[in-house]
Amino acid sequence: MDDRRSIQQGFTLVELIVVILLIAIVSVYATSRYLGTSSFSAFTAQEQIISVIRQVQVNRIQTNIPDLYTYCSDASNPDLQELCLRSRITANASCIGSSSGCSASDPSARSDLVVADQVAFSTTPSVSQITFDLLGNPLDAASGGVSIAITAGQSAANVCINSQGYVYGGACL
Repeated sequence: MDDRRSIQQGFTLVELIVVILLIAIVSVYATSRYLGTSSFSAFTAQEQIISVIRQVQVNRIQTNIPDLYTYCSDASNPDLQELCLRSRITANASCIGSSSGCSASDPSARSDLVVADQVAFSTTPSVSQITFDLLGNPLDAASGGVSIAITAGQSAANVCINSQGYVYGGACL
């Protein structure tokens, strides 16, 4: 009797595909670690800015003080002054957040601002501060809505605060 057995030498097609997929997954993960966060910074900052703006906006709504912004420069009443500064957004090239957060000596201990290395912010129309009424609508120069442009290296994103106070990612229409 001639016993012919087929001896397998090599991988089956299924094994080969599984190995290729595993290598692809590991390489994508490793590549993202080596690239760092710079290619995703604008979109990460966009989500953080939306959250911070909503936080400041809700803070303003909950104050229930119609003339709150008159206390921002009133040092005789420090509690109302601090409440005012936490209810107003400061927007400059390196910081977006509450006025008290952007002027803090240690911004890393605060949750009401966004400061990121190699990320720049600009607003249209050009405003340095955004204030809200008791309904959360932007006031003064920002009353028609504000677009915040975020740039980080090759990536860019936008945040819009429309005239009704709705905050969302993307350019204002």
